[in-house]
Amino acid sequence: MRIAIITDDYLPDSTLVHAKMLHELAVELIAQKHEPIVICPGSIDQKVSLQTDNIDGVKIWRFKSGQTRGVGKVKRAINETLLSFNAWRSISTKVKETSFDGVIYYSPSIFFGPLVKKIKKLNNCNSYLILRDSFPQWAVDEGLIRPDSLIEKYFRYFEAINYDAANAIGLMSPRNLDIFDVTHSQRYNSHVLYNWADDNPSIDDNDYVDVRHELDLYGKTIFFYGGNIGHAQDIPNLLRLAESMKADEKVHFLFVGQGDQVALVKSKIGDGSSNISFLPSVNQNRFRHILSQVDVGLFSLAYSHKVHNFPGKILGYMVESLPILGSVNPNNDLLDVINDSNSGCVYTNGEDEELLFAANKLANDIEYRKLLGMNARQLLNDSFSVKSAATTIMSSLFKSN
Repeated sequence: MRIAIITDDYLPDSTLVHAKMLHELAVELIAQKHEPIVICPGSIDQKVSLQTDNIDGVKIWRFKSGQTRGVGKVKRAINETLLSFNAWRSISTKVKETSFDGVIYYSPSIFFGPLVKKIKKLNNCNSYLILRDSFPQWAVDEGLIRPDSLIEKYFRYFEAINYDAANAIGLMSPRNLDIFDVTHSQRYNSHVLYNWADDNPSIDDNDYVDVRHELDLYGKTIFFYGGNIGHAQDIPNLLRLAESMKADEKVHFLFVGQGDQVALVKSKIGDGSSNISFLPSVNQNRFRHILSQVDVGLFSLAYSHKVHNFPGKILGYMVESLPILGSVNPNNDLLDVINDSNSGCVYTNGEDEELLFAANKLANDIEYRKLLGMNARQLLNDSFSVKSAATTIMSSLFKSN
């Protein structure tokens, strides 16, 4: 089967977890004798309307589009709104020449619905939405968008198009599924699709970085946070933890990524927090090398979240057998998943004393870290494999055909 995979970002230049996830999915589909073609925006300096290339046997169509990251909110909203328009303008001729048997698309972004509908109509095929981020709901929850404002109604309009374009929708956890079904009156064909990772991804030694040497961290227990550094993650939560552990000279916190709270991390370092370091986003190979050298994987979700995200960064921690330490919004399934499997220590955001106690134990007990890390790796194999995800998606995609 020839399958279109539509995403707002992709390898090799993307530093985002979902770009890596979708590439692993595409490689797995090839292993299952399918032909995936990834459709995504090209680089910001792309001159031609459509650029094609190939990574690990995966065909990629990169269309010319405006920048959607590292720009102001208004410009980002405009450029994201134009994603479907720009994509169709660039790929319409090739789509008409290339028949697709199905479409897989990823959200965020919420603006690919119109493109998916065009491809489906032309090919009379089904589509599958991998829904990982309930935008604009989380932005309303965080106070970034005023409820019932014109801007919320604008985003809700495209959100509806995005959902209506799907024959099946995969949510990242049971509680997310429950909320989604209640919110939308069980209007959509939805089910749980956990995030996934290749349990043995290839790695290029040309991108090796000795982060302990580079940052003078020999002999330190490194608590690592990698990925988006933004409001949704409540970065001050992790900075409070770092502040509470300043007296332990063996402990260091390393943040790697991008986002609208990077300045907050840098300001903390500037104020004299010697147990914190920051590095800007790196490519996936360098990220994997860094993961192989740290000791504890950190994550955080804002208390005010109403949806229940499973941060993709956790999968990278599992691949490298890292114990997981983090905070979630109330009733997030991830707390039970990690704690019940003894893969780490997860608490409700705001339980600072419990989080600190667990962090101190992880910092000072090597055997405890190893045990939780081994369990995290086993959890990946049992519940979050790319083979399982590909099978779920493809069976849902062709169930009604």
